[in-house]
Amino acid sequence: MSLGDEQGYTDAGHTRTRLPEGDPYGGAPRRGGRSSSRSLITVVGVVALLVAAIAFANRGDGAPSGGSAGGKENRPKTSPTAASGSRPVRTRTAGLPSGFPHTREGAESAAANYAVALGSAEMFNKTKRDTILQAVMAPSRVADSETAMDGAYTPSFNQTLGLSKDGSAPTGYTFVSRTSPIGTKVTASNSDTATVEVWCSGLLGLAGEKSTNPVTNGWFTITMKLEWSTDDWKIVAHSQKDGPAPVPGDDKASSSDEMSKVIQEYGGFTYAR
Repeated sequence: MSLGDEQGYTDAGHTRTRLPEGDPYGGAPRRGGRSSSRSLITVVGVVALLVAAIAFANRGDGAPSGGSAGGKENRPKTSPTAASGSRPVRTRTAGLPSGFPHTREGAESAAANYAVALGSAEMFNKTKRDTILQAVMAPSRVADSETAMDGAYTPSFNQTLGLSKDGSAPTGYTFVSRTSPIGTKVTASNSDTATVEVWCSGLLGLAGEKSTNPVTNGWFTITMKLEWSTDDWKIVAHSQKDGPAPVPGDDKASSSDEMSKVIQEYGGFTYAR
């Protein structure tokens, strides 16, 4: 399904997977094992990084005794999504992080957390979806967003994923829909508006012994236009595009039982810049 500029978070993309022994996800054939060259390269790379890190740590700051090593001119430049040192938000609205700082970094934190909410399994349930939209959208955009999402998350669409019409998973199955931000980038901003791109990885599927929609992963970038409204950053508009996607690795896909267990046991994060 393509939801254009309104949503599109259900597109899991196309990935190459390596299925486990005795995999219950439909019995698809497994790929043959690759040579050990990738593992060797990985080990060599890790060793090289460790050696470099130790050398850097032992090098010292190079400043003469009594001199200053903290001058801004000597500090390395940070990456676009380096930590700012600010604490994550401590308040929540409808269970979601809220009260982001009225700063550029605050807009990035808001966009990352909103990407997680909009890509969650709760979006497939009408009541929970409306609660999320009321928490993350600008007040003037809530009604239009609810209408657009209702047209996307239809009962028939839920059924194509193996869910019931109300978005719940069948007994014995675990529905997975998670979005994990990898990084953020501000492409435009002023005192009260910001456009933020959030690069994400996502999981989507139904874990269960006879599932015809096994959990797969995808990569996508969400662009959000935010405005400062009601003392917080809120979404005015958002869109999504595929990628950038890394080269798939040789990880063996987990069984349905393993996937169900990990989804139930591992919680998510509050993202801060």
